[in-house]
Amino acid sequence: MPANTTGSSPKKKKSRRLRLIVIAVVLLLVGGVGYGAYWSISTVRASFPETTGSLQLKGLSGPVQVKRDGYGIPQIYAGTPEDLFRAQGFVQAQDRFWEMDVRRHMTAGRLSEMFGSGQVETDAFLRTMGWHRVAKQEYDTKVSAATKKNLRAYSDGVNAYLKDHQGDALSVEYAALDFKNDGYKPEKWTPVDSLAWLKAMAWDLRGNMQDEVDRALASNRLSAKQIDELYPSYPYGRNKPIVQGGAVDEVTDEFDPKGTPAGSAGGTGGTGSVDGGATGAAQGLQTQLSSLSKTLDDVPALLGPNGTGIGSNSWVVAGKYTTTGKPLLANDPHLAPQLPSVWYQMGLHCKQVSSACPYDTAGFTFAGLPGVVIGHNQDISWGMTNLGADVSDLYLEKVTSDGYLYDGKQIPFTTREETIKVAGGASRKITVRTTNNGPIVSDRDDELAGVGKSAPVGTGADDVAPDRGDGYAVALKWTALTPSNTMDSVFKLNTAKNFSDFRKAARDFAVPSQNLIYADTKGNIGYQAPGQIPVRSKGDGRYPAPGWDSRYKWSKYIPQSALPWEFNPDRGYIVTANQAVIDKKNYPYLLTDDWGYGARSQRITDLIESKVKDGGKISTDDMQSLQMDNSSEIAKLLTPYLLKIDVKDDYVREAQKLLESWDYTQDSDSAAAAYFNAVWRNTLKLAFGDKLPKELRVKGECLRVRPADDSGPLEDLNGNARLVRECGKRDPDMAQPDGGDRWYEVVRKIIKDPKNDWWKTAGTRNKPGATNRDELLGQAMRAARSELTAKLGKDINSWSWGRLHRLTLKNQTLGTDGPGVVQWLLNRGPWNLSGGEAAVNATGWNAAGGYDVTWVPSMRMVVNLDNLDKSRWINLTGASGHAYNAHYTDQTEKWAKGELLPWAFNKSAVDKSTEDELALTP
Repeated sequence: MPANTTGSSPKKKKSRRLRLIVIAVVLLLVGGVGYGAYWSISTVRASFPETTGSLQLKGLSGPVQVKRDGYGIPQIYAGTPEDLFRAQGFVQAQDRFWEMDVRRHMTAGRLSEMFGSGQVETDAFLRTMGWHRVAKQEYDTKVSAATKKNLRAYSDGVNAYLKDHQGDALSVEYAALDFKNDGYKPEKWTPVDSLAWLKAMAWDLRGNMQDEVDRALASNRLSAKQIDELYPSYPYGRNKPIVQGGAVDEVTDEFDPKGTPAGSAGGTGGTGSVDGGATGAAQGLQTQLSSLSKTLDDVPALLGPNGTGIGSNSWVVAGKYTTTGKPLLANDPHLAPQLPSVWYQMGLHCKQVSSACPYDTAGFTFAGLPGVVIGHNQDISWGMTNLGADVSDLYLEKVTSDGYLYDGKQIPFTTREETIKVAGGASRKITVRTTNNGPIVSDRDDELAGVGKSAPVGTGADDVAPDRGDGYAVALKWTALTPSNTMDSVFKLNTAKNFSDFRKAARDFAVPSQNLIYADTKGNIGYQAPGQIPVRSKGDGRYPAPGWDSRYKWSKYIPQSALPWEFNPDRGYIVTANQAVIDKKNYPYLLTDDWGYGARSQRITDLIESKVKDGGKISTDDMQSLQMDNSSEIAKLLTPYLLKIDVKDDYVREAQKLLESWDYTQDSDSAAAAYFNAVWRNTLKLAFGDKLPKELRVKGECLRVRPADDSGPLEDLNGNARLVRECGKRDPDMAQPDGGDRWYEVVRKIIKDPKNDWWKTAGTRNKPGATNRDELLGQAMRAARSELTAKLGKDINSWSWGRLHRLTLKNQTLGTDGPGVVQWLLNRGPWNLSGGEAAVNATGWNAAGGYDVTWVPSMRMVVNLDNLDKSRWINLTGASGHAYNAHYTDQTEKWAKGELLPWAFNKSAVDKSTEDELALTP
């Protein structure tokens, strides 16, 4: 490629000189530990992209303009779709190729090729699931010819950039990688690499798989009744579902938003217990699932924790309630914090919009994926939140060396060999065994080889297992392992002109199953539930199912025509925040029973309704302010009880007084929020956490408890309780109780019952146990006071929620597992944050593990359908994935404060905001 011919503006040169000074100081600091000499200033700057002047891009049919604003956000203008997506691939490779390279190795189960033997087990599990294989099948057999053309053009653009950029010219991380994997060179990008990333997002948003595992593990120590109490039913009467009416026509199987249900059964499926009621109390099954749970935990760690806290907010308000007279649409997906952000902002514009070149869209996409995933075009806007449908099941399998049992017959496995290449080590070969219920995921842990020997299956006449002694294997059935054409949906959304087009695009959105909200410039609002959602012949997916019994198979998928939708509902707004989609009693199909419990969605609904009553109108500023609402639902419920506790200790009473005038908002400078959340964390631990099995508790936290099997006498010969020492096994961000709004509902159901068994705790000689609610709450208040004194100091006036609740942004892989000095160079933060678990401003934290932020609103947007150029957006980090680039984290400070950036869309507005322009020429 020719050299940059125009250079940078004087303003840019000045800012870069300042950055060079900073970099020079950093490198002097690290020089003594061996990296300074290697990580020279030129190494750090080598990968900064050219954003001005002119470059040749092979394959273009005409010139393309790439216009970047002051935050480095690109808007691309091209004459054909192929040129547009070729340029998109080139530009994303400029900014984010390290991230793209890590992602594709992860989705293909090839991380060991980059990072060595420490990733072998993760690779083995990912190879067993076969994400990349499924993505290849999608490319070969499912996606449309137009989608293939766009994917190829995108790949060509990425590869054009790779052709002239290697090593530190691609990203400084490659310079660091050379210390571990000398000579590593990225392969060419392929369309399948793009498709496979959709599998990673589906994994992150896979529904109730973790709940399914956790319930089975909990049965090792808790009764079925106790487990049900920890997973209460959704409060339909208090927290409104997304779709608040309608029914499925029994004849046509089509959903009618204005229909009346004719005695729906409330979802198909049975009790969900393992084969007629056995909920897995056997030790063999527990060991198997415990090992599997550890493997499951390791995979999401690359993307973020998966659990009840992960979700998103979106809502749309019709023009009759807005100051503009047209709809306003807001969206903020909640995902794990990453550096760079999982999202990439950009605009994709055909110079002349026509049937031949129909793209004029902008929004958020993923580096490595063509098109725009969430955003708007010239006619419509759309947002997404996780629907949470139950699209995965674990099946217990009776296996021998020859195959598996199914309806009394021995069926041979389908097998394949996989070779995992390891940087700096010998390759490892694995055999993947697959049943008609999916791959055997339990093969991926050595501990599983000899377990499950004594697990009973079923009861009495319902026992269909001929040999109890052989134990179980565990297979995974998941919709994302079936090829689909979700990628077609992305391009159809990008070009949709009306609600009919939008619904047609949604039909192709198979996985992950999302709530899709809609608004258009003509004033319409709408909602569609898409997705490939199974119908079970028997069982409800709450527990692992017996794979040898065909009665538990998936019989079909819910017809797309039967999935709930709405268009211009009379109430004038639609809110989706991971709550129930529709009232279970009014809908004949089971979507899931593991919804979010509606704390966020109902708060948003209440705030909208309070604003519009008596003729009030909602502005763009109001939408933005609502995204930052920090109110705590559990604080409103629990604080009155805490204030009634008669605290004798002046030291604790001083902290209790913080709650007396508190308004339940969790601002970063609030001492009351800090104390309440510490009390909440300790309440959960005392009432529930200490009673859970070790498989669900925080790794390394140990308790003396009764043996799980309760066999033998409860006391020794001296009359002392017979206890054993048990230590937790879960990573802190995945442990229970996590404090999400499921736990709000658990506590709500027992708070008025001061003698409920959950309030009782065991005592020791030095620490009496609680026998009722107020005793336990008193213990929690004392423990919280001590904990915050240790963390924040004796002076409560110096306490603040933000000092506990901090966000540190970590660079992918090297920012978490690299040498300390590399982590120091690549990571950023911390930031003290407002918000909290299940607040609208959902800066999530896991109450079992600590107060650090573990998931966040990964981006925020507010779209103004009256004037698209008055829309606003913000990303968690910045456009660039290059450390020390001006746009590495230049949006984070504004994001933390709840600010949004202007979002130019029309060409005149984009031209006005442009600070750098790059011409790509054939």
